Amino acid sequence: MEIDAAASGAVLKRERVRDAILELIEERHPGDAIPSERTLCAELGVSRPTLRAAVDELVVAGLLVREHGRGMFVAAEKITQELVSDRRAFSLPPAGGAWTSRLLEVRTLPAGARVGRKLRMSPAAQIHYVARLRLVDGSPMAIEYLHVPADLVSDLTSDELEQGDLYEHLNERHAVRVSEAVQSIEPTVVTRAEADLLDVPELSPALLFERLTTDTRGRPVEYVHSLYRGDRYRIVSRLTLGPRDQAPPSREGHHPGIPPGDFTNGDPVTLSTRGVVQDGM
Repeated sequence: MEIDAAASGAVLKRERVRDAILELIEERHPGDAIPSERTLCAELGVSRPTLRAAVDELVVAGLLVREHGRGMFVAAEKITQELVSDRRAFSLPPAGGAWTSRLLEVRTLPAGARVGRKLRMSPAAQIHYVARLRLVDGSPMAIEYLHVPADLVSDLTSDELEQGDLYEHLNERHAVRVSEAVQSIEPTVVTRAEADLLDVPELSPALLFERLTTDTRGRPVEYVHSLYRGDRYRIVSRLTLGPRDQAPPSREGHHPGIPPGDFTNGDPVTLSTRGVVQDGM
């Protein structure tokens, strides 16, 4: 698959605008106003369509509210329902198909306020920022944005980012063993540029994943958010409702939003969720 340079450029620009608006949201309280589109366009140096695409995504995600004639406001906080399982081992079975990546952008840059808070580091500290297109058997499946502390992982090669399991590379090449991840999942739709990269129609349904991964010492290893195709991905939650004689672990599927690998460390987890790659609709 040949990557459309214009499409990837538009996606990356919208991603930076999205991060800037998210930082404004996190600095405010529910009901607080954020600057107008005209002001934000001037401050961020982007066009109105680029800004509006980022704002539209945050409105769909329930983080912003538009009020006609008044402006844009921080949305009310969401009610979160946790699903709890009593399983004590968390393993990620291999995914179906061959997973590869196409790099859209790789940079080392300051974490900034928002990502710094996520990774518990100074805003001035350096991170590796990676934007990549995830593919299964050559078919685009997701757009992924990774943020990895540079002092924890001195360098990430193109081979590590394009082939194999990133967590295995972190363990084998950088002595970093991942242990736990906290992940949220929300529905959304794709913009035109995202649709071009994912080979789906504009405004197609998608799943937005946000994940913070820590290692066996409790250090943040990776903050990532990903956009997965809604027509090729589904989520199945396996919940323990009572005791049974024997519960052999399933070896099927792929944990949504996380590349194939293994988190097994014997620690308790709160949810066993797996995503299944399906035939296109």
